Amino acid sequence: MKRDEILKALFPAGWEPTALEHDYLEGRASVGGTMVTVIGTAERVEVGADLALRMAAAVLATVRNRPGEAILFLLDTQGQRLRRRDELLGLNGYMAHLAKCVEIARGRGHVILSVVYGEAVSGGYLTTGMMADACYALGDAEIKVMNLPALARITKLPLERVEVLAQRSPVFSPGVANYHRMGHLRAVWSDDHGQGLADTLADALAELRAMDVADRRIDGRIAAGAARGGRTMAAMVVERVRSDA
Repeated sequence: MKRDEILKALFPAGWEPTALEHDYLEGRASVGGTMVTVIGTAERVEVGADLALRMAAAVLATVRNRPGEAILFLLDTQGQRLRRRDELLGLNGYMAHLAKCVEIARGRGHVILSVVYGEAVSGGYLTTGMMADACYALGDAEIKVMNLPALARITKLPLERVEVLAQRSPVFSPGVANYHRMGHLRAVWSDDHGQGLADTLADALAELRAMDVADRRIDGRIAAGAARGGRTMAAMVVERVRSDA
C-alpha cells in the first residue's frame, strides 16, 4: 500500500499535515475521537542522520507541546542510509538519539504505535517501529533484517544451508508472517482495500490506552514468540542470564 492510500484508509475524515513530502510525513489526525501525532516515512526512504534528527525533533515537539498525546509511526523504509557522509557523522549515534527520544516519550506517558505499510528493514525500523509499545503490519508489507544471500555472507554459511534454516525457523526468515510468529508484531492487519483499517487502528489505540502504564511498558514479545512457536529458546536464555547475574 502506498503512502496516500494508507493515509486515506486510516484517516477517512482527513488529517492535518505539517509536512507531506515525497518520502516523509508529519502531522496530526483524529483516531477514535482523540488526536494523535503522526510521523512517517514513505517510498522506501533510507534513514540517515538528517531524517533521524527530524523524526526525533517531531517526537520531542509532541512531548513538549502535547503531553500524553499518542504517537503513530507509519513506516516504509529500506533501512539506515549506507553513505560515507552519514557513517562519518556517526549515524549510529543519530539513530540512538531517535530511539532515546521515543523512550522519553514513552516514559512521559505517550502511547506509541507503529504500522508497517510498505517495507521495514534493519536500523531504519529498529529506532521507530521496534521501539513502539505495539507494532503492527499490513499483510502485504515486508519486514526483514537482511535478505538471505546477505545473511549467508555475514554468517559465512552456504546460502543453501541458510535457505534450509529459513524454512525451519522464522528467526532466519524475512516476511510479516515470520515476524508475527516471533512475537515482534502484535497483529497483522488485512488491508481489505482499506476497509476497516481506521476502526482497527482505533481499537488498537484504545487497547493500549486501557492498559496500566506499568503493564504497557512490559515487553511481551518474547512471551508471544514462545506462545506462537517462533522463539522457543529466548525466554529460557533470558531467565538463565538473570539467574546467573
